[in-house]
Amino acid sequence: MPEIDFNSDLGEGFGLYRMGDDEAVLAQITSANIACGFHAGDPRIMRQTVAAAVKHGVAIGAHPGFPDLQGFGRRKMSLSADEAYECVLYQIGALSAFACAQGTTLQHVKPHGALYNQAAADPVLARAICEAVRDFNPDLYLYGLANSALTTAAEAVGLPVRHEVFGDRSYQPDGSLTPRGQANAMITDTGQAVAQVLCMLREGHVIAVDGTRVPVRADTLCIHGDQPGAASFARAIREALIREGVAVRAPRSV
Repeated sequence: MPEIDFNSDLGEGFGLYRMGDDEAVLAQITSANIACGFHAGDPRIMRQTVAAAVKHGVAIGAHPGFPDLQGFGRRKMSLSADEAYECVLYQIGALSAFACAQGTTLQHVKPHGALYNQAAADPVLARAICEAVRDFNPDLYLYGLANSALTTAAEAVGLPVRHEVFGDRSYQPDGSLTPRGQANAMITDTGQAVAQVLCMLREGHVIAVDGTRVPVRADTLCIHGDQPGAASFARAIREALIREGVAVRAPRSV
């Protein structure tokens, strides 16, 4: 039976501002990527989101981003390798403290937004991120864009890797995600999303926006928790995958 982990980016509010229905999304997923305070999140939201993940039996991962709260971590930044390492290590440590206080541990790390996308194409930035994860805990999974510089760097430093694919995003011919500013970046039709996921999982490729077949490896599937209707979208995708004989579960511990 084919299997896939189902993850979502959560805890992305700040102060009085909330994004998405995290509780409803947590009921559908197997792994949660929790914001660590740089692009979103704050101490209270981090604590509450960890608690909610524990209640739902969902594996917990750190979701570090660029120090760009106003831009939600989606604006490009230029950091040195040392700066990137320090930013990532700091954020992992922060979320790990909340996990430890609630009797649990982190399973993985997944960079957020521009940090994720830049690292997918930049081997130096990717290496800095992966070294921070390794130096914190070499048993943490690194979640990165399938077949990218980020997953390559993780493998090079000895981290366990989960190649990530997306059901709610379209792809470019080079395997990158279509930029959000373009009209066709987001996939909102459940049937189309499920068909894309099954193609990636069973056939090992995704159809890019120009019709190109792009090879991918599908270990973990992301649905963005801040999108309108994310919980119902996630529920429909999970139910469809199970009907198709796909086991939906978090990665086994290393």
